Amino acid sequence: MLTDFERSALFHRQPTPFHRDSDREVLSVALGATLYAPATRPRLTEDIRRQAIRGVASMVVCLEDAISSDDVPAAEYNAIEQLKAYRNSTEEGPLLFVRVRAPEQIIDLTRRLGDAVDVLTGFVLPKFTGDLGKEFLDALAKASANSGHRLLGMPVLESPDIIHRETRVESLARIAEMLEQHRENVLAVRIGATDLCSAYGLRRPRGMPIYDIRLVADAIADVVNVLGRADGSGFVVTGPVWEYFDPNNAVFDQRLPEEPFDESKRGRRVYKQIIDRDLEGLLHEIELDKANGLVGKTIIHPSHVAAVHALSVVTHEEYVDANDILAATGGGVRASEYANKMNEANPHRAWAERIRIRARVFGVTNPEVSWVNVLGALLSPVPS
Repeated sequence: MLTDFERSALFHRQPTPFHRDSDREVLSVALGATLYAPATRPRLTEDIRRQAIRGVASMVVCLEDAISSDDVPAAEYNAIEQLKAYRNSTEEGPLLFVRVRAPEQIIDLTRRLGDAVDVLTGFVLPKFTGDLGKEFLDALAKASANSGHRLLGMPVLESPDIIHRETRVESLARIAEMLEQHRENVLAVRIGATDLCSAYGLRRPRGMPIYDIRLVADAIADVVNVLGRADGSGFVVTGPVWEYFDPNNAVFDQRLPEEPFDESKRGRRVYKQIIDRDLEGLLHEIELDKANGLVGKTIIHPSHVAAVHALSVVTHEEYVDANDILAATGGGVRASEYANKMNEANPHRAWAERIRIRARVFGVTNPEVSWVNVLGALLSPVPS
């Protein structure tokens, strides 16, 4: 958590609070670093509260790949009881989702949760294909109607038909048509890079961005091409999971000094933390995610939250350029206030609109403040 001093020093525009009933457009960006947790966790309620303190904005209680088939009944019971207990909490926690195995689980779990369903933002829909996807989305719509509570879905594209070249285009076209029919119930599209790799018996080496695995990179490009368009037909597409973490890194042990804000000293110290905590590969991949049109990221360890969120903050330069572009009428080109680029009103408008939403959720840095400063402030001790 940031102190008031840090917030003042870092932000030109503070992040705006959101909650599970916020606009779908806002929530899709606010997902940030989405942390997965097995539904078998015996202290799941405490885990959710603890991760909220660490800054986790969204969590998935997993009933699929994270547990064995034999554990499903016990995991369902545990998840339901833990979520009911969590409902009694007065704190506003992260956006919560349940990753199911089959469409019928959505309706069953919603019924069994009863009034506690209102702690959920929705469900993660795994192995989403042109064939099975309709069943998932119909079940989601039925569960929303039955419960009287808005439930949003996040389909995961991770099946062989997405990675195989000969089936990819047709499958994505069918999925796009299906998602359009259920647009109000779809929050974001997720990419299951690990499963895509498995179709070829691949596992990326530690430190290597997924974009260096060309088979998967090509699939990601096509997913964004079909499902991430900025013409009103697209959806937020989230970044794939980063598989590695430092087992010794539960929390970071240093904090930025309040004064003086010595850039070089701070930069060296944060850089050392990045290297020591094995975050450099993750940071590089997040930058590539952003450059390729992906927003947010699936994570498997709390130590990744700070990196994802620091790089989600909008820089002052981006904010000024976006406002300049959105204020323009009738097209045209003019130099950025930062005098280092040209802002074209029409071609850059969709980019500027996305920057505006991200600025609302994650805030805008002060001039001369970079993601390094934000990351340094976030790498601070939190309660265990």
